[in-house]
Amino acid sequence: MKKIVLLVLCVAAMLGLCACGKDDKDKKDIKIGLICLHDENSTYDKNFIDAMKEVQKELKLSDSQIIIKTNIPESDACLDACKDLVDRGCTIIFADSFGHEDYMIQAAQKYKDVQFCHATGTQAHTLKLDNYHNAFANIYEGRYAAGVAAGLKLNEMIESGKITADKAVMGYVGAYTYAEVVSGYTSFYLGAKSVCPTVTMKVQFTGSWYDEAKEKEAAVALINLGCVLISQHADSMGAPTACESAGVPNISYNGSTVSACPNTFIVSSRINWSKYYAFAINCVKEGKTIPYDWTGGFKEGSVELSAVNEKAAAAGTVEKVNATVDALKAGTIKVFSTDTFTVGGQKLTSYLADIDSDKAFEHETEAISDGYFHESEKRSAPAFDIRIDGIELLNEA
Repeated sequence: MKKIVLLVLCVAAMLGLCACGKDDKDKKDIKIGLICLHDENSTYDKNFIDAMKEVQKELKLSDSQIIIKTNIPESDACLDACKDLVDRGCTIIFADSFGHEDYMIQAAQKYKDVQFCHATGTQAHTLKLDNYHNAFANIYEGRYAAGVAAGLKLNEMIESGKITADKAVMGYVGAYTYAEVVSGYTSFYLGAKSVCPTVTMKVQFTGSWYDEAKEKEAAVALINLGCVLISQHADSMGAPTACESAGVPNISYNGSTVSACPNTFIVSSRINWSKYYAFAINCVKEGKTIPYDWTGGFKEGSVELSAVNEKAAAAGTVEKVNATVDALKAGTIKVFSTDTFTVGGQKLTSYLADIDSDKAFEHETEAISDGYFHESEKRSAPAFDIRIDGIELLNEA
């Protein structure tokens, strides 16, 4: 009897060791690569890098299991970076810039045992490769909520007599005239307009995702044109620091700039990429399929706002912004409701969007139904490229 009991205990112990060994092996087999267009000096890339560090802690991964490559151009250098990451044992590779997509696709076609996940891209849902995926977040929700904070600040300036209602002009520093930027500045404007109906906006493009000198120059030009509040879709501290120097309220992007701009920073929206990282990495660990296209918003924790800087914000901003976020989560606010904007003085009832991207950039998919433009529902990357009334583009890029 003693021998039987001993044998059972030994078998049980062996099974336990095997189970632990399998878990350990699964964890050790995961190696993750991240390709960034710039480095941590870019607020955009820093946001991706910080999210990777966050998910590393969450999943208890060692430093040796994470390889981050920075300053990788949108060129064959991206393909070379993919090859190096594969050679170093990465089983899943992320890239953070729109222009990396074609090179990520080439890598996915070549290294079929590795999963490639590309942020902001548009082609995965039509290519349908088993190991190539796109992801984005409903950042238009965050920009809308930040726009509400901007509109409240404009109202405060009107009520105090600092400006008149017709001078409630915002400035926006944009990178390019891509749908991603158009969607962002439009949602920001609509958020402001929801509380300050006389607001208008001017947009100055830099032709670069990251150029501190150009972004600062653009912000200064907008201020000189009478813009009394500035926001941005560009990746440096150029615009926020220009605002701090001029004493102009600022809504930043990709994270709080309050330490550098304590007197003018109001709030910032950002994408929390750790949610997608964790999801995709766990899919690889568990042998599950990663969707071709993935997105999330406030409700999923993929879109976040920084703390409001009450020193610069209007009274009541925290409460109003929180209520706006709750309504966005509940779906009672539709950011691109066709009741809230016009084009050439007319309400839109139909619009073909470029959802299935091709080289001709053909607009082929109806995007308006039920009274609103269905942004990031038909694909994760933004497709709203409509130029609405109330927003003046000062240049093209």
